[in-house]
Amino acid sequence: MTRDSYRSISLYAPNRAPAAIDLSDNTNLWGVPPAALRAITDAASGTITRYPALYAADVKQAIADYAGLAPEMVVTGCGSDDVLDSAIRAFGEPGDVVAYPDPSFAMIPIFARMNGLVGAPIPLTARNDADVERYIETNATITYLCSPNNPTGASFSRDAIERVVSGVTGIVIIDEAYAEFAGWNCLDLLVRFPRVVITRTLSKAFGLAGLRVGYALGDPELVAEIEKSRGPYKVNAIAQHAAVAALTTDRAWVDRHVRDAIANRDRLRESLMAIGLEPLPSDSNFVLVPVRNAAELDRQLRTRGIAVRPFVALPNIGDALRISVGPWQLLEQCIAALQECAV
Repeated sequence: MTRDSYRSISLYAPNRAPAAIDLSDNTNLWGVPPAALRAITDAASGTITRYPALYAADVKQAIADYAGLAPEMVVTGCGSDDVLDSAIRAFGEPGDVVAYPDPSFAMIPIFARMNGLVGAPIPLTARNDADVERYIETNATITYLCSPNNPTGASFSRDAIERVVSGVTGIVIIDEAYAEFAGWNCLDLLVRFPRVVITRTLSKAFGLAGLRVGYALGDPELVAEIEKSRGPYKVNAIAQHAAVAALTTDRAWVDRHVRDAIANRDRLRESLMAIGLEPLPSDSNFVLVPVRNAAELDRQLRTRGIAVRPFVALPNIGDALRISVGPWQLLEQCIAALQECAV
């Protein structure tokens, strides 16, 4: 990649200006899991002054137990975006094609260009599902599916996912950052299809976004290639201790707040419809709401101390606001503010 082409890569730069109520990042708004917080606050000075474990073996074991897999099927990274970047670099060569949904996670086309690959956006169907035939026709080296999808919030149908996996010839990456909120996942495909890699994160349901812990699951040979691409020391020592605590001791806390998020998500959709909006169905911890002028509405909400994520001209959707789900009192204030704005 030339210096000029590198400079042409657009930055992922969401507006994270402080707001009294921040509903913009889809993180856990109920706080930090208790045992994870203790692991952070009680960390010995040696944890900070020494290098962490090279490849986070303890975290791998905790994730393996959580997912019901062997630890050699796990690779960790500095957030799931680091794992995705490493996977694209591991499995693609310059000029290869990465197929991905449009719209979907904004970093995928950026990672493709950073690694010299060519992005191939595949529009969603009218039902916001994966267009199976388009993925197969693209003949991509790497196919990326995000389910539940960000920013739409909807899961791809199980039938569409299996047909894509069966029909394409390259590596398939299934991004399950929001799987805990969907109630189902694709882990069983790892046994049937050794070309499948599933990426996940502890930033959403597990409340550790600031510590940046992500992981991928897959065939040991694929995992080994990602690990070589990602390099050592990608998960810091404090994050490793907190991740193990969250995965082993705090599961009941996490499960309880996942249930809270699902209940509030459905309640939020009903409340938005009651004020004349048409939020999309969601299997995630956020709701996407089509609006007339997302940028202006975002500005009006910010003047009222509320941050959401605006999207402009999403394919087949248009302008929209993505609203993260949290404790109901926060969502009530967001709904009230929307009623005050010129929506």
